[in-house]
Amino acid sequence: MTGRPDLLLAFDFPPMGGGIARWMSEVAQRYPPGELVISTGTVPGHSAVDSTMPNVVDRISLPSSRLRTLWGQLRWGRQVLRLDGRYGFRFGWCDNIRPSAYPANLLARRRGVPYGVILHGSDLFDLRRNYRRSRLKRLVARRLLGAANAVVTNSQWTAGLAREVLGELGLERSLSRVRVVPLGTDPARFHPGIDPTGFRRERGLPEGRWIVTVARLELYKGVDVVIRALRLLSQISGELHYAVVGEGSARAELEAIAHAEGVADRVHFLGRVPDHSLPDAYALADVYAGMTRQTEREVEGFGIALVEAQACAKPVVAGRGGGTADAVRHGETGLLVDPLDPAAVAAAVNELLTDRSRAVALARAGRLAVERYYNWDRVVADLRAIGAEIDAVRRAGSSG
Repeated sequence: MTGRPDLLLAFDFPPMGGGIARWMSEVAQRYPPGELVISTGTVPGHSAVDSTMPNVVDRISLPSSRLRTLWGQLRWGRQVLRLDGRYGFRFGWCDNIRPSAYPANLLARRRGVPYGVILHGSDLFDLRRNYRRSRLKRLVARRLLGAANAVVTNSQWTAGLAREVLGELGLERSLSRVRVVPLGTDPARFHPGIDPTGFRRERGLPEGRWIVTVARLELYKGVDVVIRALRLLSQISGELHYAVVGEGSARAELEAIAHAEGVADRVHFLGRVPDHSLPDAYALADVYAGMTRQTEREVEGFGIALVEAQACAKPVVAGRGGGTADAVRHGETGLLVDPLDPAAVAAAVNELLTDRSRAVALARAGRLAVERYYNWDRVVADLRAIGAEIDAVRRAGSSG
């Protein structure tokens, strides 16, 4: 390894699942070899993942689930100081506030290494709820965010929420440090032209037209609203089906809703689909639906599944709210509707099913947007540029 690499402190990292882990994996793979060190916890099966990474993955000999404990934070902090002694980091990235910002803050105080915190949306709800209840947690939040040289958000909406939180914490000087880095996907992996026939047959799915959703099965993800919209759409098209990819605590409740709406035979819960089969799942779709809604605790800060569907050249109908407006440009790459209104969802889906030219135009524009902007190469380039800019300012100040 040559030069001074950056450090990625990742609580969520493969083989863990979820959107944040996927994001961190893409960062780890797309940073140039030798320019990043990833520090994370131990997860069963991690050796197979680590061997595919072009950069060093340093695993603390502690399960990732324990990194949020006081003992875990102390262990992580000591390990990061040892790593800095070996590599001499230029900049540190934290995949979240807690626990990743704790060792980053320690490194900044002890060694002067600047750091940036990545925020996602719902994490800010948790942070605000905690510091409003506890003076100690307010002081900790002020220290971790106030010392951060960059506060990176995944959408303009999340950036607005981040500024509200910083203002409440009395960190007005940090407002200018908020940066927006919209997320992306891999246009080489998710692409048009995939034949879904094998995927459909393997899972015993009937022929017909399909709505698809890829999401964790929690009620705020809006699968319930799409199910209710399907009842309205079934009155128009008897061959329309709905495939739901993902698992979660709300599955039984969603299955009950499908029965109550009389569409249980048309709603197909596919469970977790392996990552290598996800492009096939999107290929099944005539329309992709993502109806995430904002609650007191949850929000869609961006919506990676929305851009994955667009990368596959699928027309998208998404819920208006949170950061989805950064992922779907209304009327250009998809349609944004009220995520609480089944009739509005049904009308938008029906428009795309019946107006082929409209659907094709949105799908093509969505694919082009991914090729040009909503891709991981651009995301990583943005992060590296932010780190380089902060390092240049710091060196200029030191030389002055």
